[in-house]
Amino acid sequence: MTLFSMAMDNKGRTSIMTKLFGRLLSSLAALALLSGVAMAQKVTIAIGGAACLCYLPTVLAKQLGEFEKAGVDVDMVDFKGGSQSLTAVLGGSADVVSGYFDHCVNLASKGQELKAIVVYDRYPGFALVVSPKQNDTIKSVKDLANKRVGVSAPGSSTDYFLKFILKKNGVDPDGVGVIGVGLGASAVAAMEQGSVDAAIMLDPAVTLLGGRNKGLRILVDTRTQKDTIDVFGGEYPGGALYTKAEWIEKNPKAAQGLVTAIVNTLKWIHTHTPEEIMAKMPDELVGGDKTLYLAALKNTLPMYSETGRMDPKGAQAVLAVFSQSNPAVAKANVDLSKTYTNQFVEKAGK
Repeated sequence: MTLFSMAMDNKGRTSIMTKLFGRLLSSLAALALLSGVAMAQKVTIAIGGAACLCYLPTVLAKQLGEFEKAGVDVDMVDFKGGSQSLTAVLGGSADVVSGYFDHCVNLASKGQELKAIVVYDRYPGFALVVSPKQNDTIKSVKDLANKRVGVSAPGSSTDYFLKFILKKNGVDPDGVGVIGVGLGASAVAAMEQGSVDAAIMLDPAVTLLGGRNKGLRILVDTRTQKDTIDVFGGEYPGGALYTKAEWIEKNPKAAQGLVTAIVNTLKWIHTHTPEEIMAKMPDELVGGDKTLYLAALKNTLPMYSETGRMDPKGAQAVLAVFSQSNPAVAKANVDLSKTYTNQFVEKAGK
């Protein structure tokens, strides 16, 4: 064998070995990727109306891939209202609720321990709005006596808020017909068609309805810090991720992953424009009128927390409101420290 043929033979072997080695590396990389997916814990989040901007941080975290980055494989299930998403977690068909913190306080009074692990809304964003068809007859909360008022779903936070406002204004809640109308397009349709005389609504539905019906009457508003303080006397935490205390104890890594994803999303929200945020949201949630959605989003941005932390004073405000509107809560001696934790938020911030 000549030196030339020997060199060519060695070169061929080297080429074959290089190809084999390359394929091996590719296989190992693919295996590592598959292992990573397998290691990510599956978590089902029940959300009480994904179209509502109050829940935007949860949906956006999914759109940005933040849950995946934090090692959690999230499946989101959308419900008509917070009471239904809560029922899903209590019944075991979902792991975590993306809903309003006040449910944790209410259930604590009944001996059930649910705990918020991250708060993404600094105030609730509720608005008590009059149907355009009743604009001339309903001019105050007192005029709602014997009327039909829409809420997202009976037993949801919108329902509790309605009862609080009615009692605060001397109206018997039992004398008002409460009807579930959802939070999105169904709520707007119910108001425009006059199937309800008023409703507790949130953005973008409030802005959409106002854009199509000039002179829309809003009796009570908690979409800004000032309005919230006027109604509750202080900031009032709204949307949060919460779940059973026992689930947190059994799944601390998954809980941390969820919180880290939300905290990172909140940071992203406050460092990007409303246009950039809207561009990341699913088309079916933005809807056909992007101009009005964008206007609603701009109005809502101040509502989102910058840290994800629960303010103890805010939790106390929730308890005070429920104690006023529900005697059973007042008698229960609720231990608020068991209704939320900031431990995961503090770790996410490091």
